[in-house]
Amino acid sequence: MEAKINMGQELLKGKLKIIATLKLETGLHIGGSSDFAPIGAVDSTFIRDPFTKQPIIPGSSLKGKIRSLLRRNEGALNLQQESVCVQRLFGAGAAGDEVLPARLQFFDVKMTEESVEELNKLDMDTYLGEVKFENTINTLTGMANPRQIERVPAGAVFAFQLMYNIADPTQVEEDMQKLAEGIQLLQWDYLGGHGSRGYGRVCFANWDVTFFSCGDKGKATTLASMTQELLEGRVGV
Repeated sequence: MEAKINMGQELLKGKLKIIATLKLETGLHIGGSSDFAPIGAVDSTFIRDPFTKQPIIPGSSLKGKIRSLLRRNEGALNLQQESVCVQRLFGAGAAGDEVLPARLQFFDVKMTEESVEELNKLDMDTYLGEVKFENTINTLTGMANPRQIERVPAGAVFAFQLMYNIADPTQVEEDMQKLAEGIQLLQWDYLGGHGSRGYGRVCFANWDVTFFSCGDKGKATTLASMTQELLEGRVGV
């Protein structure tokens, strides 16, 4: 039997569009496919847009990382132990045949045009990328395993955006508090792979929140202003 969406709890009453800049403080590696790489090529490439060949940050990577950090911060061991607020934001299978749809809609994050232009002026190892040589040592044999990791260089800026479905206006502030907490945790942690080696440190700035498709425009404007002030105060400007 197919799961049924609990529409009684999640009637759409409007949307908040949240945008910001995401800047890399250290090189970022979110792995792409290295299938059929020629000898001498980079061992582990990063994900690129198939048309522009520019690096992207998958929305799934952001969603998964923020949710994981919030769960760990709450002391939850699994999805079933998450707080109701986290489940509202990211979605969850409920008891029986009901499903709680996610209120947050993530997007793949692309590099800004200005950042592409700046990196194009530099002498890079790959198109908009740098190659970092890493070495792991087998503790049993002492043998070295050198690898070439492609990274998006520090200083690159991406255009972050997020959509939030307003289902219950009385819960928006609590939801946004939890979202801000997750983004703050991300800034204190890392995104992508090799974080223990210093990769993937990011910071957010230039927040802007607008309402979209909401019947009560006065209420929507208030919610948008509240959300922007909350994110700027908790995460940064």
